[in-house]
Amino acid sequence: MARRFYLACMMILACVSLAGASATLFLEEPYGKMGYFTATGHAAVYLSAVCADSPVVLRRCAPGETGIVLSRYDGIDGYDWLAIPLIPYLYAVERPEDVPLFADAKMVAFLRDQYRRKHLEEVAPDAANGETPGGIWYQLIGSSYDRTIYGFEIKTTPEQDDALIRKLNSSPNRSHFHLASNNCADFAKQIINFYYPKSLHRSLIADLGITTPKQIAKMLTKFNAHHPDTQLSRMVIAQVPGSMPRSSAPHGVVESFLKSTKYIVPTALLSPMFAGSVVAVYVGTGAGRFQPDHDAKVFDPDGDPEAPLSRADRKAYLRQLKSFLAESDLARPDQNVDREWEKLQSRARTNFDDQGAPILEMQLAGRSIRVGAAAENVLNGSAPPQLVREILEARLQSELRHSTPRGLSRGEVTRDWNLLQQAQQELAEEDSPGSGVNMSTLVRAAFVNVP
Repeated sequence: MARRFYLACMMILACVSLAGASATLFLEEPYGKMGYFTATGHAAVYLSAVCADSPVVLRRCAPGETGIVLSRYDGIDGYDWLAIPLIPYLYAVERPEDVPLFADAKMVAFLRDQYRRKHLEEVAPDAANGETPGGIWYQLIGSSYDRTIYGFEIKTTPEQDDALIRKLNSSPNRSHFHLASNNCADFAKQIINFYYPKSLHRSLIADLGITTPKQIAKMLTKFNAHHPDTQLSRMVIAQVPGSMPRSSAPHGVVESFLKSTKYIVPTALLSPMFAGSVVAVYVGTGAGRFQPDHDAKVFDPDGDPEAPLSRADRKAYLRQLKSFLAESDLARPDQNVDREWEKLQSRARTNFDDQGAPILEMQLAGRSIRVGAAAENVLNGSAPPQLVREILEARLQSELRHSTPRGLSRGEVTRDWNLLQQAQQELAEEDSPGSGVNMSTLVRAAFVNVP
C-alpha cells in the first residue's frame, strides 16, 4: 500500500510539473552605446519544463525546477547555444530571495563571477592567473541588471519538449554566429518555429532581411491572434534598480536608423529622398506601433506574475514617500537618497552572509559594518538602522521615479514600503549615537581616509 501511495504521489508531481509547460520568447532591451544594428536588443527563449545537466546538455525538468533560458551567443567557448536556469539568467543568484534590492557595477560583477566559478567553469574557465576571464560570458547571467525584458509566453506539450531536447542534444553545438543571418533572434525564431512551424519570420523591408527580436515578438502576437490555442500571455521583467545604466526601448533596423539622430540627420542632409524612403518604410510597416509591454503582467521571481502598478498608484506612492521623508528629521525633503546611496555603495564590498544572500561590507567612521542587500536580509545586518532605512528609501525612489512604471507591481512596492516602515520603527527604537544622522553625513563618513 505504501509503495502504491508513493507511486501515485510521484505521478501527481510529474503531471503538475508538465501541466504548465510553456515557451516564452524574451525580447530584451538594448543597453550601452551601440549602433543601429545592435540597438535592436537581444532575444532568448525560456522553457519552463526543460532543464539542463550542464549548459550544453538538456533534460526534462524534475518537480520543483523552473526551467532554463536558451540563447545563441557569439564567442563563448565556441558553442552555438547555451542553457542557463531562469533565476541565475536573470539575476546571477540561485534563489529568488537573494535578488538584491539595489545593484551597482561592482555588485553585479561579483555576483556573476561567483556564479561562474560555481557553475560555469566548463564554458568560462578562470584566466591563467586564476582571475576572472575576459570575454562576453557575463551575458549568460544577470541579464536583468543590464536591461528590462519582455516575455511572450505560449503553451507547449511534453511531447514537443522531449522532441526539442533530443534535437538539440544530438545536433552539433558549434558556433556559426553571424549578425545578419544567424544571430540571437534567428535562434529564438528557430526554437519557436520548432513548436509552431512557420509562426515567425524576418521582415525583408522593416529590418532589411535581418531577424530582430522586436520583429519576431510582433510576429508571435500576430500568430496568436489567428491561433488562440497558443494561449499567449505577456509579462515584463524589470531592470533591477541601481546605478547600472538604464536600458532603452527595442527597435527594428529601419526604426533604429530613423530614431538615431547621428545617422538620420546627416542622411537627410545628403539625400532627402533616401531619408524620406526610410520614413515611408517606418510608417508603412507600422514598426513604431508595436508596444511590447501592452497588457503585460509583471514578473515576480518568487511568485505568480502580477498586474502592473498604474500611473495613478505610482503617483500616490511617490507622494506618500515624499511626505515620509519630509516629516522625518533625519533626511531633507529634497534629498535624492538613491543618488547618495549609489555613492555609499561604491565604497562597499559585496559578499555573502551565512545563508548565501548578498551583503555589503563597508567601513563607516572606523567601524566595519554589514548591510543586507536583499529583501530577506536587509533588516538583519550589523548596520545602523539609519543606513538600512536609506537603502530602502533609495530602492523606492528609484522604482517610483519614472512616469511609466514598466515592470513595477503593487506587491513589490508594498513589500518595499513595509520593509521601510520596519526599518523606521527600528530606528525610532534605537538609542545610540548613530541615530539622527542623515545620508549625506553617512556618505562623508564612509569616505573618511579614503585616498
